[in-house]
Amino acid sequence: MYSKSELKALKQDFWTSFGKSFPRKWTLYNTKIKGLEFKFHFDKKSAMVCLDIDDSLERRMEVWGKIQSLQTVILESYLPKAMFEEIYYIEEDKDISRVYVLLEGVSIHNKATWQQTMEFLSRSMNQFESFFEDFNTVLED
Repeated sequence: MYSKSELKALKQDFWTSFGKSFPRKWTLYNTKIKGLEFKFHFDKKSAMVCLDIDDSLERRMEVWGKIQSLQTVILESYLPKAMFEEIYYIEEDKDISRVYVLLEGVSIHNKATWQQTMEFLSRSMNQFESFFEDFNTVLED
């Protein structure tokens, strides 16, 4: 088991290594669409690349409707294993809408899975960003 400071150092080591292995500027929070952002996630059980919609319920449902209208395109042309969740709980009392791809069987605690995870994160985010580049005008206000 890792102490809090050891886990922090391990996470920092992973993300630094990822940045060096796949050096580029990701879109992430800079979508220019309010409440729409991309995220990387890696913990002790899995890795995930997400497109999150986190705004007022009304605005979230508006953007979610646009995402749903593009679901077939996303699955057929960009991310065939994408999962779509209109209500995804990120905290006990907080929910968002999320489209994501998941890689299970990897762990931030196991450095032997880091390369596989980095490749998954890079490949998946590239696909999300390609989709976004092609359809961002549809998702705008």
